[in-house]
Amino acid sequence: MTTTITRLLVANRGEIARRVFRTCRDLGIETVAVHSDADAGMPFVADADAAVHLPGNTPAETYLRGDLVIEAARRAGADAVHPGYGFLSENAAFAQAVIDAGLTWVGPAPDSIERMGSKIESKKLMEAAGVPVLGNLTPETATEADLPLLVKASAGGGGRGMRIVRELSALADEVAKASSEAASAFGDGTVFVEPYVESGRHIEVQVVGTPDGAIVFGERDCSVQRRHQKVIEEAPAPALPEPTRKALHEAAKAAADAIDYLGAGTVEFLYDVSKDRFYFLEMNTRLQVEHPVTEAVHGVDLVALQIAVAEGRSLADVEVGQPDGHAIEVRLYAEDPAAGYQPQSGTLTRFTMPGVVSEFRTTGHGIRLDSGVGAGDEIGTFYDAMIAKVIVWAATRDQALRQLAGALARAEIHGLKTNRDLLVNLLRDPVVTGATMDTTWLDGSDLAVLGAAPGGQQTVPLSAFAAAVALAEAARLDRPVQTRIPAGFRNVVSQPQVTTFLHGGSDGEEVEARWYGGRGFRSADLEDVTVVSAGRDEVVLEVGGVRRTFAVHVSGDPLAPRVDVESPLGHVALVKKPRFVDPADQVAEGSLLAPMPGSVVAVRAAVGDEVAEGQPILVMEAMKMQHTIAAPYAGIVTELAASEGQQVEAGTVLAVVEPAEAASDAEGDN
Repeated sequence: MTTTITRLLVANRGEIARRVFRTCRDLGIETVAVHSDADAGMPFVADADAAVHLPGNTPAETYLRGDLVIEAARRAGADAVHPGYGFLSENAAFAQAVIDAGLTWVGPAPDSIERMGSKIESKKLMEAAGVPVLGNLTPETATEADLPLLVKASAGGGGRGMRIVRELSALADEVAKASSEAASAFGDGTVFVEPYVESGRHIEVQVVGTPDGAIVFGERDCSVQRRHQKVIEEAPAPALPEPTRKALHEAAKAAADAIDYLGAGTVEFLYDVSKDRFYFLEMNTRLQVEHPVTEAVHGVDLVALQIAVAEGRSLADVEVGQPDGHAIEVRLYAEDPAAGYQPQSGTLTRFTMPGVVSEFRTTGHGIRLDSGVGAGDEIGTFYDAMIAKVIVWAATRDQALRQLAGALARAEIHGLKTNRDLLVNLLRDPVVTGATMDTTWLDGSDLAVLGAAPGGQQTVPLSAFAAAVALAEAARLDRPVQTRIPAGFRNVVSQPQVTTFLHGGSDGEEVEARWYGGRGFRSADLEDVTVVSAGRDEVVLEVGGVRRTFAVHVSGDPLAPRVDVESPLGHVALVKKPRFVDPADQVAEGSLLAPMPGSVVAVRAAVGDEVAEGQPILVMEAMKMQHTIAAPYAGIVTELAASEGQQVEAGTVLAVVEPAEAASDAEGDN
């Protein structure tokens, strides 16, 4: 029996909602968005034909409220629901509730979701179907001989609730932490233990289940990961023996057929390179974040196939040939890799990506951009900090790597820290170009080196000098014509002008640009540097006979503007330091600041408590991972400025710890 979907609600937000809306427009299907308070002005809401407000901000109040989503579908007259990925996409109860409400569920049957939703039970199912699996262990049965071990959330994914254990004595504590993270992320704290394969590769196979059996659309390599979350994904998987590739496809089809799977899904495997063996990890009963690389090399629209299966249409005429060319995807995040990948929040003031040939669809070789935000949008604290997925499709893997790295290097992304430089360097790293990466590679890498700007040590001082010149020239041009004397002009030159910047943001390190003005600019510190031309938006410098253009973008507070400098040496974010600082803006010594945007999930101390160095004061949660805020030294808690459940921005004062001797001195003075 077939049905025709006429109006579809996407029970999700951001990039994936926009992606589904694009296919719906192609198919002539009307669209409905749901949105939280914080998302009211986001692009995905404007993309939809209709939108329904879900009061609140946190996922628990909004996108995880299946009852509100179904009520929104009813109010908007939708006849189908697409879950996207994340949130309720693998919630069997929600899928059943959608069906019970008389709506078409664009996804697998609730029974399939439930059977694959438990990693413990799914491994038993796969073992029975002849799919290779890793041995099952429990915290009680694990021994020293089983080390290292991996603790994983039964109901989860994305690295949440996952811990590597190398000492048996630490197992109980890591199980407790993993369980807590899993409960927070998925509402289910069940975890399990399995042997940990060192130097494994993460290979996943795309399937689309039909009543006639699953169709396999090749595989993807997702081995470059940080904290078990994917950073680079590509199709087809490189350096994979053809017999192994064929066996992976057969195992994935067997896995899908074992549960009569319908719709798009991904079967994930861990590939042990040293033994040329693979093991079933899990099945994601939804569309994957990295689905665009499969769409590129196989020439399919996976969302269209999801809708076709949901409508009961046959896919008998779908042909799967050999992959055409190579596709690579990177996830561009608002995060600081050098600071433990801390998520960032703030306004994305500028976002341009050169060479984009399409958005949310693959139309030919080149760059595809799938993004949920644009210039002027806010990256908030309530949801994932992903800015965009940047995808390239090229004739060969080498071409794809070079083209994607080049596009990212020339992109302009201003307003907050991102992992852009890390991505560029990874795409050019011999480990990636030589296809020798594994899932643990980044864990042992120096992120300060891998994430460094490409221009080297001179990038910041040259960019700061260019910024100082541009600001001086802008100040001159903004004066009335009759008083437009050259910037920095002095009758008698005694000392250089000094413009002080904070590198990276208002909490960054000071960078001084010392310069002489007059009828021409010159640096007081940089040797062999000539100013070829100067304007408020562009400064051309010649350094050692090499000429480069520095584009200068000024925004924000006129007294302490943000200055973003773009050049072939890389992007440098600066904030002009004001001459005078408001005392109210100064932070008291001993203040514990939120290292990233997130929520306070536990307060472990009270005002007046004596604490030891390293003692936990608060616990924050960001990106579903927990982070402990500890005392920097032995002392007394004199202030607690945050409470359990509070959502905070990066840099917020959470507590103040004074050294014990300072606190006693203060009491003595009283």
